[in-house]
Amino acid sequence: MTIPAVPSFPARRQGRSHRASLAVAMPLLLAAVGAQALEVNIDPHADLLYRQALPLLEQADSQDDSASPLRTAVGDPELSRQGQAMAHTLPTAVALLKKSVALGHPVAQYRLALYYTTYLPANQIAEAACPLLEASLKQGFAPPALAIAHWCAPYNASPAYREALEAVPSMATLYAAYYPQPATRLACNRSRPQGLQLQWGRQRDYQAEIYRLLGELDPRQRQAFLQKAVEINGCAAAQQRLTSTR
Repeated sequence: MTIPAVPSFPARRQGRSHRASLAVAMPLLLAAVGAQALEVNIDPHADLLYRQALPLLEQADSQDDSASPLRTAVGDPELSRQGQAMAHTLPTAVALLKKSVALGHPVAQYRLALYYTTYLPANQIAEAACPLLEASLKQGFAPPALAIAHWCAPYNASPAYREALEAVPSMATLYAAYYPQPATRLACNRSRPQGLQLQWGRQRDYQAEIYRLLGELDPRQRQAFLQKAVEINGCAAAQQRLTSTR
């Protein structure tokens, strides 16, 4: 028996209807995200300490990861010199960051936590870094969200984590001057860091990561969040996820 072919028009109408529904839902979804403005006041002295640490951090970051004190090759004078320079600049930068963190600076909290996730043994990272990462994210700073997703269970599956992510877009103006910022890995970026190398992202890159993370937490609104991440910076991970679910 021959089965009649099913016309393709209803399927196309269904696809158009789905896209139309997504277009209608998107403004409402994005209006809800970022509606919770936070009260954050950055201490001027804490900010000065953070700014003093920056050139030292940049100097350490500029060293090839093979020149790290953890990996300095024996018998190579240049690598030895660079390793000694990093061994001097990093502790000084960390000391300044700790003073800034004591005054509640959200960006210093993140950079100190990033130092811990880069240099501490894996079994010590969560205890040292997660309180700093959570405190920073709760003040509306976007970059900690990525490290929290990797290191900080069970907080990274909690309603409080999602609420903190949703508040981030409303804080964009406050933190605009603090970018670019490094991360261990930016999922929206197609390139992969090597060794201890960090990836640097603009504010819009981290905004895309926030929507990608929200998409992972909310299956019902996943497609809208992932689509927003793609629109912001062409987020590769979000695009791949959207393609795989079609």
